[in-house]
Amino acid sequence: MSETLEARLRRLEQEREEADRRYNDALTELDRAIPRLGGINDPEPGIDEHQLATLNEAWNILPGAPSASGLKGKLAGFIWRTIGPYLQRQLTFNSVLVDHINRTTDAQRRAYERGIANAAALRAQLDALNAFHARLMVYLQQITAYVDTKDRQMNGGTLVLNAALSDVAEGQAKYRESYAAREARLTAALAEQEELRGMIAVAQQAIAALKRSVESLAAAPAPSGSPASGPEQPAAAFQPSFDAYKYVGFEDRFRGSQDVIRARQASYVPFFERARQERGVTADVLDVGCGRGEFIELLNAHGIPARGIDLNSEMAEVCRARGLNVVEADAVGYLANQPDASLGGIFAAQVVEHLEPAYLLRFLDLAFLKLQPGGTLVLETLNPACWTAFFESYIRDITHRWPLHPDTLKYLVTASGFTNVSVEFRSPVPEHERLQPIASGDTELVETFNENVRKLNARLFTHMDYAVVAVKA
Repeated sequence: MSETLEARLRRLEQEREEADRRYNDALTELDRAIPRLGGINDPEPGIDEHQLATLNEAWNILPGAPSASGLKGKLAGFIWRTIGPYLQRQLTFNSVLVDHINRTTDAQRRAYERGIANAAALRAQLDALNAFHARLMVYLQQITAYVDTKDRQMNGGTLVLNAALSDVAEGQAKYRESYAAREARLTAALAEQEELRGMIAVAQQAIAALKRSVESLAAAPAPSGSPASGPEQPAAAFQPSFDAYKYVGFEDRFRGSQDVIRARQASYVPFFERARQERGVTADVLDVGCGRGEFIELLNAHGIPARGIDLNSEMAEVCRARGLNVVEADAVGYLANQPDASLGGIFAAQVVEHLEPAYLLRFLDLAFLKLQPGGTLVLETLNPACWTAFFESYIRDITHRWPLHPDTLKYLVTASGFTNVSVEFRSPVPEHERLQPIASGDTELVETFNENVRKLNARLFTHMDYAVVAVKA
C-alpha cells in the first residue's frame, strides 16, 4: 500500500526533528569535551649565583714563596718545601672546581632563558587554541540556522520549479494531444494513399492486361469452345485472362516485396547446388508457380539453369519482361509434355495449397517421373497446424483450395515414389506474438499455467511455413 502525502510529510517532519535533537546533543557533548586550558608559569632558576663572584676571587689560597735570608727565612723555606706540594694540588683542585661551576652556571642561565621563551610561546599557542575552540562552537551553532535558510530558499525555488514544471507538463499534454490528432490524421491519410496506390497499380495492370488481350483477339480468332475440365486443368481463382492482373496486385500487396521473397527463398538454393555438385545433376530446375520469378533469379545467380511456369498470364508476362524463361502453363499439363528424367529439380513455393487433391496427386506422380535420378523436389506451403498461419495467411487468399498438414504432404510425396523425404519448418512466429508464461507466484499454479502456455504455443503459434524436401533415388 503506498504512503499518503500527509503521512509522508508527517514522517519527514519527525525525521527532521529527530535529526535536530541529535545535532544539538552532539554539539553539547562537543562543548563539554573542549579542554579548559590554564595559565603557563615561568620556570624557576636552575642555580643560585649569589656566592659565584666571591668563589671566583677566593679560590687561590696560596701566598707567594718566602725569602731565603736569615734563620727565619730558612725556616719558612723549609716549611714551604715540605707542605707546598700539598697546597699546590689543593690550588689546582680549586681552580678546576671554580671553572666547572662557572661553565655550569652559564649553561643553566641559557637554559633558563630558553625556558622563559618557550613558556611565552606555549602561552601564545594556548591562547590561540582557546580562541579556535570558541570560534568552532560559534560556527557549529550557526549550521542549523544556515541550513534552515537554504531550506527556505530551496522550498521557494521548488515552488517556482513546480509551477514551471506544471506549466511545461500542461503544455506537453496539449502538445501530445495535438500531436496525436495530427498523427491520427496522417495515418489515415497514409492509409488512404496506400489504398490509392494499390488501386492505381491494379488499374495499371488491368490496362496492360486489357491491351494484351485486345491485341491477342485482334491477331487470332477466338477459340470455338472452352478448355475441357479434368485432372489436367487445375481449379483456380483469377483464371480468366481479364482477371489475372488482380492476382498480381494481390501478390504485390500481401505476399511481400521481391526482396523479402528473395531473402526467404535463398535458403533453398543449396538443395539444388548439392544435386549438381554431389549427385551430378545437370538439367534445368523447374519453378512451378514461379510468380514474379524471384527463385529463378536466385538459381541463375548461382549458375544453375532454371525456367518457370505460372498459370497466371500476367505473372508470366512480368517475368518475361525481366528476361526470365517463363511460360504460361499449368503444372500437370506442362510436366506431361516433358521427357521423362529431363528435369534436374522441381521447386514449388506456396503452390500445392492451390491444388485440388486429385490434381495434386497427378502432379506428384509426374514430378517423380520427370526428375533425373538424384534430382530434388522442394514443396513449400503454409503450415495449417499453426493457427497464425491459417487465419492470417491461408484464408486470406481465395485461390487456396486445400490446406495440407505437414504429415499429409510428406506421406503423399513418399507414396509417389520418393524415398528420401524430410520436412523443414520455417518462418517461426515471433516470440513477442506468442503466449507468454508468468515468472512468479504460487509454484504449482505457475507451473500448471506455464505448461498450458507451452502446449498452446506448440499447437497455435509454431512455424508459419514448412517445406517437404525429397530426392529421387
